[in-house]
Amino acid sequence: MTDDRLSERPAVAAGVAFASAQTSLGRVLVARRSDGVCAILLGDGDERLMRDLAAIFPDTACERRQDALRPELAAAVALTENPGAAFEPPLSIGGTPFQKKVWAALHDIPAGATVSYAEIALRIGAPSALRAVAGACAANVLAIAIPCHRVLRSDGSLSGYRWGLERKRALIEREKAATAT
Repeated sequence: MTDDRLSERPAVAAGVAFASAQTSLGRVLVARRSDGVCAILLGDGDERLMRDLAAIFPDTACERRQDALRPELAAAVALTENPGAAFEPPLSIGGTPFQKKVWAALHDIPAGATVSYAEIALRIGAPSALRAVAGACAANVLAIAIPCHRVLRSDGSLSGYRWGLERKRALIEREKAATAT
């Protein structure tokens, strides 16, 4: 591996365990601390995802644990294929108090629905905080479990998504198709 914080040792003493798998949206990486899933990352390859994980947790040992994270990984893969489904494993949500307010509001958006950044700002009682809401969405490291893909520009068009606009579009389309039936 290219980063000393990433290894393939068999046990995680105090740190972050991770596992990855292929989905129809590319690779998914799931990371877990002792208190729950702390990251779900989407991308095109494991090396990039592992670099992203190391950047998110710069002072923490990150260790591959494919077998130990089999249930969490299966849940994340299922969520990429059906983004409106519930994610059952417990989440370990970091972030600032403001980010947590935004992420709670995102979690309340029903599958198949979309809202604007302005609507999220209103929902959290900060109507002038559009850029801060967008920043909180960009800082979300729990892809799909905290559904920042459901947030659009005020005109209804797609805007930035940490894991790419094509993935955002695909997630929205999958949710709308699932809720239309």
